[in-house]
Amino acid sequence: MQFGIFTVGDVTVDPTTGRAPTEHERIKAMVTIARKAEEVGLDVFATGEHHNPPFVPSSPTTMLGFIAAQTERLQLSTATTLITTNDPVKIAEDFAMLQHLADGRVDLMLGRGNTGPVYPWFGKDIRDGIPLAIENYHLLHRLWREDVLDWEGQYRTPLQSFTATPRPLDGVPPFVWHGSIRSPEIAEQAAYYGDGFFANNIFWPKQHFQRLIELYRRRFEHYGHGTADQAIVGLGGQVFMRKNSQDAVREFRPYFDNAPVYGHGPSLEEFTEQTPLTVGSPQEVIEKTMTFRETFGDYQRQLFLMDHAGLPLQTVLEQLDLLGAEVVPVLRKEFDALRPAHVPDAPTHASLVADKTSRRDHPSDRDDPAPFAQSLGG
Repeated sequence: MQFGIFTVGDVTVDPTTGRAPTEHERIKAMVTIARKAEEVGLDVFATGEHHNPPFVPSSPTTMLGFIAAQTERLQLSTATTLITTNDPVKIAEDFAMLQHLADGRVDLMLGRGNTGPVYPWFGKDIRDGIPLAIENYHLLHRLWREDVLDWEGQYRTPLQSFTATPRPLDGVPPFVWHGSIRSPEIAEQAAYYGDGFFANNIFWPKQHFQRLIELYRRRFEHYGHGTADQAIVGLGGQVFMRKNSQDAVREFRPYFDNAPVYGHGPSLEEFTEQTPLTVGSPQEVIEKTMTFRETFGDYQRQLFLMDHAGLPLQTVLEQLDLLGAEVVPVLRKEFDALRPAHVPDAPTHASLVADKTSRRDHPSDRDDPAPFAQSLGG
């Protein structure tokens, strides 16, 4: 079981001071947060990708490469890599380069993003969102697995005898998670390739994500990658903690009430009742997070959102201290004790290299996307 944090990199006014950090301050704070995550014993740091204010992480591989040089064991990931508007060739090469620099401590989460205008900014049509996600990942998948590639599709120029460089470290591509908050087609795609599926699990009731994960698990088994409970699942989460739950609620309320995403909507109490958000003591965070397994089954990665809505850096670092000292050790022990022996751990570069010769690799039977397209009615 991997535990970590993810950031959306928002630049938001602190409602208690009226001040927003500069872009420079926010970017440097994200690096500090990543280093702190490793210091307190977390496994993963993931950053989103955005190309519009008020967000700053437009170049995840640049940031993660910088963090890789300052950490030793932290798994570096993305909370979204835009498979629809990025060129798959550039994704393949950027993440292979990062993989070498970080000695394999790299994976990525593919998504379509939630900002409609980004499509025309990069010369794409939002109405092609799902077909772009399908075709671009098919190309990315092959670029990492075929040394010389001939390829032709609908949304970019053909490739003839093309080699993406550098090649993946040890001949093993970074592990891919497919992230979605609403699209069954993406759950289907993750299952088809035997990749991981990450449910944001932040803003909506658990029943919504439960349906997506159950679909992914069924189709993972259908495509012959293992039993449904062996599918690789990741979940988001959102917490704010203090030793005393009343202190947590009092301190977080102004940030919640003014947050760009959910401020001026449901009350904090309504939101914590209806969604996975936990505002309270470390024990309350433990108890609510343990219910995720009851809802979604055994899973491999739990990421928490902790540095948003204008929270000052020092407060976020204090949150990480609580998470690393009082929450994750208990969760790790409890989840490990409950997980059946046949349910796999989260993939890492080391485990993928070890399994390279024995595991059923995807390229031989996943080079043709036609069966997948047909399963979507395409």
